[in-house]
Amino acid sequence: MLSKALFRLGASAARHPWRVIAAWLIATTLAVLAAIAIGGRTADSMTAPGLDSQQAAELIERAGTGQQGMTAQVVVTPLDDGATFFDHGSARTALTRLQTEVQRLPHVLGTSDPAGALDAGGDTAVRGGLVSADGWIAVVRVQYPDQSRLSAEDLDALVDLGDRLRAELPLRIEMGGNLFYAFSDPDGGVSELIGLLAAAAILFLAFGSLVAAALPIGMAVFGLTIGVATMTVLAGVTDVPTFAPVLGSMVGLGVGIDYALFVLARHREYLARGLDPHEAAGRAVATAGRPVVFAGGVVVVSILGLAVANVPFMTVGGLAVSIVVLIMVVASVTLLPAFLGVAGSRLGRAGRIGRALRAGRSGRLGRRRDTVAGAAPAAGWRRWIEHVSRHPVPYAVGAAGLLLTATLPVLGLRVGLPDDGSLPHSRTERRAYDLVAEGFGPGTNGPLVIAADPAGDPGVLDRLVGAVAADPGIASVAPTHVDRATGIATLVVFPTTSPQDKATADTLARLRTDVLPTAIGHGPARAHVGGAAASLSDVGQRTSERLPAFVAAVLAMSFLLLMLVFRSVLVPLKAVLLNLLSIGAAYGIMVAVFQWGWGGALIGLEATVPIVSFIPMFLFAILFGLSMDYEVFLLSRVREEYLRTGDNGTAIVEGVSGTARIITSAALIMVAVFLSFAVAEDPSTKMFGLGLATAIFIDATVVRMVLVPATMTLLGRTNWWLPKWLDRMLPRGPVGTDDTDAQSTGEAPRPRLVDR
Repeated sequence: MLSKALFRLGASAARHPWRVIAAWLIATTLAVLAAIAIGGRTADSMTAPGLDSQQAAELIERAGTGQQGMTAQVVVTPLDDGATFFDHGSARTALTRLQTEVQRLPHVLGTSDPAGALDAGGDTAVRGGLVSADGWIAVVRVQYPDQSRLSAEDLDALVDLGDRLRAELPLRIEMGGNLFYAFSDPDGGVSELIGLLAAAAILFLAFGSLVAAALPIGMAVFGLTIGVATMTVLAGVTDVPTFAPVLGSMVGLGVGIDYALFVLARHREYLARGLDPHEAAGRAVATAGRPVVFAGGVVVVSILGLAVANVPFMTVGGLAVSIVVLIMVVASVTLLPAFLGVAGSRLGRAGRIGRALRAGRSGRLGRRRDTVAGAAPAAGWRRWIEHVSRHPVPYAVGAAGLLLTATLPVLGLRVGLPDDGSLPHSRTERRAYDLVAEGFGPGTNGPLVIAADPAGDPGVLDRLVGAVAADPGIASVAPTHVDRATGIATLVVFPTTSPQDKATADTLARLRTDVLPTAIGHGPARAHVGGAAASLSDVGQRTSERLPAFVAAVLAMSFLLLMLVFRSVLVPLKAVLLNLLSIGAAYGIMVAVFQWGWGGALIGLEATVPIVSFIPMFLFAILFGLSMDYEVFLLSRVREEYLRTGDNGTAIVEGVSGTARIITSAALIMVAVFLSFAVAEDPSTKMFGLGLATAIFIDATVVRMVLVPATMTLLGRTNWWLPKWLDRMLPRGPVGTDDTDAQSTGEAPRPRLVDR
């Protein structure tokens, strides 16, 4: 029995707390030392097997031109407003020195030479895309080898050089390129601190005790430290995407504190009944710990399901985040009960400040008896649930209509990847992006690289160049480079529109389906379109194609697991549908904010952007798992009451109102943690933060406090209907909720369900 094992684990940790805490300290120290010794830096590799852009990269790699590697660009303009590169000697000299210094950096394969292009003549310079038509903006393009041969030290070297030359040259120097995208440090730090402080405040208000508020925070910090250190070690073995530590911190803090809150609330209930602290900790882990283990397992399995997309960086990112969640689950059933054992009976009462706050709210300062968070349903919540249960139809229809309305913007969902133009003006990448767009056109920020293998057809390259240049979506085509050994040709082409513009995606699709096939004909020659913009577009298309299968798999898995836990068909079906509604509403709000710009200024969004291609799939995996936390916690209590009383109405009122305070506190913590990341600079981090916060808020309010009691009231006793033949087939064990689980904690056995 899972409950028996958890009871023994929790009670043992509470009786021998210092042994457990010492073990966690040792594990944390070893993880940090391993991260320092063999850890690596996060890096983004937006590729996937079988994509057209990947085939282009493989051709370029065969040609050995180096264009399959990483790139950066240094964008400069004179500081003297009255000068141009054409007539100001000091600016020309400074530009030459800049290009020479960049060329000397480690691992740089080559750079463009805007000063040399100027010497060749104005028209040539403009056609080369190195100096703007007015001579005011110049670009030094830097070519690096493949990402596997680079590290964050290469980015640091380039940035340090720029900082030094800004002080020595009469130039304004800005930098950008995919080297920054791959190796820039992710947002975090401040957001994590804000989230922790907000969580601490909510926990104190919920429990009225500094000690009780500190325990979940302490547990989460332990788990997060080990989790991030493990990610760093993993980054030393494979490419861990830069968003993984940010997302891991977000999800880790949220679920860690939530899981601790559930266990702590049950522990205080048992203390209020007069149980010994060790016994109370064991029972708390046995009862609240079981939903925690189940919900955490659903989160882990859902996130690992991202492998279905067959996009390596998503698979590795999901693995990294799931490790953090798994560590938080283990901490909740081992480290937390050890903390509870150290705290002893002090957790059974509110602190002096907490008593004053509660008494002040009631108007009976000093006379109100201490309450225990979660010990009894608050009268206000009970009245609300009873009210909803008396009017289930209007509340069910109204709430469902509200969520469906919020979901409507999803019909206009457009995936892509926000480029540097969506970053705040405080970032050098944004300033470089704006200068390039101003001097050369928006498409220069997202060049496409066409790799062609003529396969012995001498005329195919001329036809290819002519057809591509004639396309209305192409602004210019750089001179063709042909590798003599392999015959493979590479063409760098510049679209007329920016990388995140929908028209650029249309141009890319047109090149692949119409322009290139027509130019090549039916011979053995072949051509593929690559480059950073094409790779990101291809990854987005693949994730969109795989999303329906992934959603179906997660829904089916969740339905089966919930059916095992609650021995019911309709309860898991209802849970799956309601979770789908809340996630759909979150998607709709994201589209309204990021694509339409509604309220974007509130989170520091300076321009509308498409939804990052891989975020919908990631959000679905995480949110569906997280929503199961509340579902399992709430329905476990409802089922307990139904087993005890046999009355569906009483079970709904007692179960929902009895968990309302804890679920509300847990949701507020998650919302606070996630919103602290919604104000980060990077649009992807903003999307993760706002999407998670919105979905959790909707799930804990509209769904849990309105739709769940309304629909369960309408279903009546059929909530717990399970065909006898199916009941015989379903296993009873660690996952299933067997009625004898209560015996593992010493509680009186409850009657079995007969409504099957």
